[in-house]
Amino acid sequence: MKFYDKGFIFYYDDYINLQLLNIGNVVLDMSIYPDKICKSSFECLDANSFNDRFLHKSYKKSFLYDLFQQNTIYFKDKKNKILIKVK
Repeated sequence: MKFYDKGFIFYYDDYINLQLLNIGNVVLDMSIYPDKICKSSFECLDANSFNDRFLHKSYKKSFLYDLFQQNTIYFKDKKNKILIKVK
């Protein structure tokens, strides 16, 4: 998945909602839980399956949730060619 657009991050008690917009239209609406990822275009995947499919199988189950809990959201994995950066 590659996105270079604007968006919003909403923090709730038990999950994080990420919405990316392109020309005012939502192109990605994803709910990130510690143990699963739910995207509007597919049913929820457990976090390990999501990592295997879209990131890398070596990442721990709560990787994406933990990343979005940080004040500065930046992750670069040169070996697996993965960059996640939110400004």
